[in-house]
Amino acid sequence: MSTEDLTSRASEASGASEASGASRASGAASAPATPDPAGRTAPARQRTALGVLVVLLLAAATRFLDKNVSTWFADSDLAKAVEYPVYAIALGLLGNAILTTTGLRDRLAGGFRTEFFIKTGLVLLGASINLKVIVTAAGPAIIQGIVLISTVFLFTWWLGGKLGLDDKLRALLSAAVSICGVSAAIAAAGAVQARREQLAYSASLVIAFALPSIFILPALASALGLSPEVAGAWVGGNIDTTAAVTAAGAVVGEEALAVATIVKVTQNALIGVVVVALTAWFAFRVERRPDAARPGAGELWRRFPKFVIGFLAASVIATWYLTTVPAAEGKEVIGVANDLRAWFLILAFVSIGLEFRVSSLREAGWRPVGVFAAATVVNVLVALGLAVLLFSGFSAAP
Repeated sequence: MSTEDLTSRASEASGASEASGASRASGAASAPATPDPAGRTAPARQRTALGVLVVLLLAAATRFLDKNVSTWFADSDLAKAVEYPVYAIALGLLGNAILTTTGLRDRLAGGFRTEFFIKTGLVLLGASINLKVIVTAAGPAIIQGIVLISTVFLFTWWLGGKLGLDDKLRALLSAAVSICGVSAAIAAAGAVQARREQLAYSASLVIAFALPSIFILPALASALGLSPEVAGAWVGGNIDTTAAVTAAGAVVGEEALAVATIVKVTQNALIGVVVVALTAWFAFRVERRPDAARPGAGELWRRFPKFVIGFLAASVIATWYLTTVPAAEGKEVIGVANDLRAWFLILAFVSIGLEFRVSSLREAGWRPVGVFAAATVVNVLVALGLAVLLFSGFSAAP
């Protein structure tokens, strides 16, 4: 998700009156042209379309490299080991640099739809994961999610307080590093009425730490001799963004990707619980507003990541479908779903690279960076211990 998207949502959360939809689409501060009856400007729609076109072109280049580099360098083990997430993110960063240099990045940012791409890809991923795997992994994933989120969130909140961070920034950083990165930060921003710059800063930190994790954690998992399932649980429990989890899981392999996705989806499902708790805490303890309404079940549902339902539905439908058709036909249909999933994930990874910006990281000084870095180390260690404890001996085979 671009910084423009993030700042617009933070503005909505704080009751700002500007038209966030137009702001996200345009990504620029200039006055819009005459709006059409739908309230959107034609230039804004054109810039968004051009942004989507940039993402599609870089995705096509990613697909080309993924299919051909291993052939061009047939004797190189490195070329064979590199997967499409690496090419996609690298090309996204390259495109980011070019667009930033030419002054076009902010104008086209409305087309960098990371959240949409990754959620669509994950729903399609559900079609390739047998329901039995989800059911058997759900128990350990829930235990891991509760323990990990509680430990990392409380540590981050405590350290942020020790270093004198603003309570709202503490909440955003704690939610982002302990649950699922940008999505959790967005949800937390709405709960605590955070400022837009705090949300943009938190999102930039998430991306800055998640990008190297995509490559570092799979390498460490291999060096430690972890099974694909344990590696997947470690990746899913540790890396902050769903897109980066998917990328790292894809680097490790299909079995690791399946477990990593289930673990991360389980943590995502806990966003609602954390956000309702933050809403109540800030309303009744931090801000001490006597007239604040007590959050109810409707708020929990509003915050719940709905794509989780699509992921589970796709798994249920695919599992049932495979029992009704010949194996060859079922394999062909699932293969089409997997190909679509790969395309959407490539689009998401390209968008990650396009959205990354370092400017926000320089604005708040070293203390938030130090808090986030320390919390990441705690997250890595606790997630590894839980993954080994809960997923050793687990099999992701259907």
